Amino acid sequence: MNEKFIPLPDYIRRSPSEMETRAEDFYALMKARRTVREFQSSEVPESVINVCIQTAGTAPSGANQQPWYFAVIRDKQVKKEIRIAAEEEEREFYAGRAGDVWLETLEPLGTDPDKPFLEAAPVLIAIFEQKYSLDDKGNKVKNYYSKESTGIATGLLITALHNAGLATLTHTPSPMNFLKTILKRPEGERPFLLLVVGFPAKDVTVPDINKKPLDEIRSEH
Repeated sequence: MNEKFIPLPDYIRRSPSEMETRAEDFYALMKARRTVREFQSSEVPESVINVCIQTAGTAPSGANQQPWYFAVIRDKQVKKEIRIAAEEEEREFYAGRAGDVWLETLEPLGTDPDKPFLEAAPVLIAIFEQKYSLDDKGNKVKNYYSKESTGIATGLLITALHNAGLATLTHTPSPMNFLKTILKRPEGERPFLLLVVGFPAKDVTVPDINKKPLDEIRSEH
């Protein structure tokens, strides 16, 4: 046995009926997840955010390099700076950078360049993809599959936050380099996604949309 390996910890093999029940229960939980754009100002416990980020950190990654970083923003002034910078990019996006087809696709969702949720929500989490890291001597060490790994970790974070009872919104203004500047992140990192987190506003509404049925997203060979 390789001395650098350990026995698989805490694995429990479950019966087929238990697996099905757990799968159905989890599907029901996640099916209720919706993106919202209006948030209460109520504070979110720091401990909850921390545990959810720890959950994200359990994600698999290329060569276990864990090429992600989560910057939690609660400061009102920093959130204001982020909103101003994001809306500047969004105005250019909606004014022509997006193209007519993309704007037509977005129209049913009712989005526009104004992003008040970036200040209204109690928490923003800026997620960074670490393209490379530095070793003890300051040399660059490439991180493999950094985008894929960060995407998986982000999915786990969204899932963990929903499981805890929080609502989220994934925001991706393009480009997002302003996040790196405002949050003073190092050269090897690239903004991946801005996650808006909080409690949904009372009487909030969401678009009447559906997810694709199983037969459109699955095949067997």
